[in-house]
Amino acid sequence: MESSLFSIETLVKKIKEEMFTKFDLYSFVSKSAYDTAWLAMIPSTQHCDHPMFKGCLDWILNNQKEEGFWGELDSNGVPTIDSLPATLACMVALKMWNVGDTNIKKGLAFVHENAEMHLREIQHNLPRWFAIVFPAMVELAQETGFDVADNLNGVLSHVFYKRQQILKMDGLVDNYHYRPLLSYLEALPSTSDIDRQVIVKQLSEDGSLFQSPSATAYAFVATKDRKCKEYLQSLVRRCPHGVPPMYPMDEEIVKLCLVNQILVLGLAEYFKEEIEDILSNVFRSYKKQGLQGTNLNFIPAKIYKDSLAFRLLRMHGYNVTPWSFCWFIHHEDILAHIENNSGYFMSAMFNVYRATDLTFSGEYELEEARSFSRKLLEKNMMLRNEEDDLVMITNFQTLVKHELHLPWIARMDHLDHRFWIEANNADSLWVAKASLYRLSCLHNDKLMKLAVENYKFRQSIYQNELEEVKRWSKDWCLSDMGFGREKTTYCYFAVAVSNNLPYDSIIRLIVAKSAILITVADDFFDMKGSLKELKYLTEAVQRCSPIFFNINTHFNAHQVTSSNFFINRWDGNGLRGHGKIIFDALEDLVSDIGNKHLHQQGSDITKNLKDIWRETFASWFVEATWSNNGYIPSMHEYLDIGAISIATHTIVLPASCFLNPKLPNHKLKCSQYETITKLLMVTTRLLNDVQSFQKEQLDGKTNLVLIHFKGYPQSEIEDSIAYVKEILEEKKRELLEHALMDDRFNDLPKLCKLLHLSCLKVFQMFFYSTNLFDSNTDLLHDIKKAIYIPPEYQIHKPLKPLLPLFPSKLEKKYSKTQSHLIRTFKYQSTRNFIGQHFTRTTSRVGYEKMVISPKFKLCFA
Repeated sequence: MESSLFSIETLVKKIKEEMFTKFDLYSFVSKSAYDTAWLAMIPSTQHCDHPMFKGCLDWILNNQKEEGFWGELDSNGVPTIDSLPATLACMVALKMWNVGDTNIKKGLAFVHENAEMHLREIQHNLPRWFAIVFPAMVELAQETGFDVADNLNGVLSHVFYKRQQILKMDGLVDNYHYRPLLSYLEALPSTSDIDRQVIVKQLSEDGSLFQSPSATAYAFVATKDRKCKEYLQSLVRRCPHGVPPMYPMDEEIVKLCLVNQILVLGLAEYFKEEIEDILSNVFRSYKKQGLQGTNLNFIPAKIYKDSLAFRLLRMHGYNVTPWSFCWFIHHEDILAHIENNSGYFMSAMFNVYRATDLTFSGEYELEEARSFSRKLLEKNMMLRNEEDDLVMITNFQTLVKHELHLPWIARMDHLDHRFWIEANNADSLWVAKASLYRLSCLHNDKLMKLAVENYKFRQSIYQNELEEVKRWSKDWCLSDMGFGREKTTYCYFAVAVSNNLPYDSIIRLIVAKSAILITVADDFFDMKGSLKELKYLTEAVQRCSPIFFNINTHFNAHQVTSSNFFINRWDGNGLRGHGKIIFDALEDLVSDIGNKHLHQQGSDITKNLKDIWRETFASWFVEATWSNNGYIPSMHEYLDIGAISIATHTIVLPASCFLNPKLPNHKLKCSQYETITKLLMVTTRLLNDVQSFQKEQLDGKTNLVLIHFKGYPQSEIEDSIAYVKEILEEKKRELLEHALMDDRFNDLPKLCKLLHLSCLKVFQMFFYSTNLFDSNTDLLHDIKKAIYIPPEYQIHKPLKPLLPLFPSKLEKKYSKTQSHLIRTFKYQSTRNFIGQHFTRTTSRVGYEKMVISPKFKLCFA
């Protein structure tokens, strides 16, 4: 175990140095082989037989995958569809400069072996960008002399026909389609006849064409615009070894994604200072921002960033309002644009949906955003139409299904960390023009290795602690009672997976043992003990007179917690059987917790602990007398007792005394519970009641759903369930706000509030759609994954650099490839071409309705 911890600490130190001390924005983003190839094709303005950006050509030579392609891998290590146009573009760039024969042969072999399979897989779900870019790359490759089309007759014609439809229907620049056709300038056919002024007019202030390196490269060749050249030079200076799919990038987005990645992988405990530094800086700029213009081309990135920032900031206690990312809800034009281009907004909507997990009471705009984003996510997951670029990515489908299937409030942190580890490539951001933004594989692999080691390290701790808990339960005969639910493993599993407590924390043991004892004692009061036995056991832990426990008396909450009837007693003498077992285990647990607190914290909390347990046992006895006498309490009376008998405060408060900073001792007093504790007691009771009313009705017990139903005999039971659920949802949102917001409602330590939230999440997990706690099998697989089975993740091997194949001296004579590429790109003087439709032309490679490839002059001599 010590060696594992040392390995983790070493890796953490290395990651901190590489990712934070030497932070480089563009080292976090994967390179785009497609865009790099287009820059590599540009000749020098001084020497047409030399590339302007030799570093881009060198990158192509040295970054071909072993299988022969350039581009991205999916979560299964399989080339994504963007590898096809990227590979063709890289082959053309190499051929143009007479280098990389071996690379070209491997690339051509990959295309011949895999193109048909890839095209058949996507022919019914063809992404718009692919239908525009791939045909152009096929035509360019054919003209270069590569035979890539002969064996693709059946599937290729469909792609070309789809392009024809797009070119006919879409304008060069419009507000209906994302991204506009002009952003694919390098892939548009020569028949487009685009006027030079149209291109220049669309250039950004930085000289880029829609921030696309490939489109800007083509625009520079076509227009010789100085700003285009400066943009490209700036890009290559910043990213000399391969360019990203979009430039420039928002540094805050990358940092937010890095923080998010660290959190979802369960590594926050190692990077607390770095996370806080990033979020505090983001928050400062976040308060100043607004909706800057309505350029629809930047809406996906803005929604993505705003929703991610909202989630992370709110999760860490910052005061952020829903309008900081819900601004799009009341912009009808933006909503229409999102719905019309829903595939390109999938990642943004995914983050919007996740942000709305943290909805507080009264935040109706978040409810609207949640409904809108869920509708779009569900629609795209079902339809999987040709616009849905991200939906086609297997791991992204998995992420969406995971979020939609089970809400965050019902998911356990530890298992969620495993999910994100195994999802692999879960760092995808959004679709760029013809590829995906991803966090750099180099850094990501180190994070993933750390995440895997950390997960397995925690599993080793959990295995040892679970064995200790099992021994304790067996030693005190709690696991062999012969009645009720034996939930030793369930109880430990719940606390272990719900909160990322420090690995050396004793809180897990305190919570698990308390939960085990509560389960056994509650079952004893519910199903096994006679009223006389229950009376004796309750008196044994109480400080009360025998008069108080007249079994024919109906009690209220004030009587249960009042000290007017109390006399000093905590004595198991006279108890027998199951009652004696329960009391002895309780005595051991309370003494152990009290002694540990005295030793570690220097104060004795034994009296406070006993008072909490007295209150809990008294509430169980009250419910037992109600059931025995057939008494039906009022809803208010029931909740007063039921909030205590669910015993979540009995679990959370003693454990909170061992946090750092700890719960103040006076907060353990029954009369001084904080609002968040009271909310936890109520919400967990309501969660239990919604899922257990049928069983309790059969057992002759009371329940809030049943009490409400009896009060409204003309209604249906579903109405009573809905009534309780409505109260539950409101109370959960109140608790969430108390847990997350710093110093707004109380002076409880943040970790104490988060432990309350973890307890709520456990109950939400147990009682979300059914009663999992009472099942003997439903959670077994999750228990194995959490504690015993290591996560499945394959660290990708780094690429083996290829030998540099670029010749020391380039031949002055143009190659056959250059003779194809270095041609005059003619711009006809078209008026108002924006929005103009394209005309069809006849294919020159034997395919119906193909359009010839773009032609332009690559030499400026």
